Amino acid sequence: MDRRPLLVFPCNGNGLEALACLGDRWQCVGFVDDTPEKQGRTVHGCPVFDRSALRDRADAAVLAVPGSPTSYRTRRALIESLGVPRERYAQVVHPSATIAPHAVLGTNVLVMAGAVVSHAAVGDHAIVLPNAVIVHDVVIGAWSIVGANATIAGRTRLGEGCYIGAGASVQNDLVVGDGALVGLGSVVIRDVPAGATVVGNPARALHP
Repeated sequence: MDRRPLLVFPCNGNGLEALACLGDRWQCVGFVDDTPEKQGRTVHGCPVFDRSALRDRADAAVLAVPGSPTSYRTRRALIESLGVPRERYAQVVHPSATIAPHAVLGTNVLVMAGAVVSHAAVGDHAIVLPNAVIVHDVVIGAWSIVGANATIAGRTRLGEGCYIGAGASVQNDLVVGDGALVGLGSVVIRDVPAGATVVGNPARALHP
């Protein structure tokens, strides 16, 4: 089976990790990155371009996966600034991830190695990092990131633009509001307000 050409944005963090997720379906034909010092280099066999590659390689799908605990709130604006139409975005799932037959994955979604998505919905532009578990009837809002080894229990709803830290657990039937951050290893046993940062076991709001 011929692999489809793919441009990955940016050339760091999640973008580099995405290379291991391409399987037999996708072939990275280059990174797109806004950092001039990276442009013109070759990283793991893939050339690094500026944004003009989005126009020059119109045949290639796009996977845009910026975002970290310090930058996740700006990832929507950054991705939208690429000007890529929705239908051009890829959906990349590592071959070892387990996706239930009735799971719904949006566009520009990256699911990494060992992750489990049960009968759940993962919104557009979301990232599920290695070995995360998303249980039945969960809704992951668009633009959200679920960290490595995190567990989102049944019927929980994550709003848009959330960040769930590595190793965190979110109990059943909760709501995590838009833009909230759940810290590393935290155990969430109550709803999290929009924009809040919660940490600890049990997770409590972190005040400046």
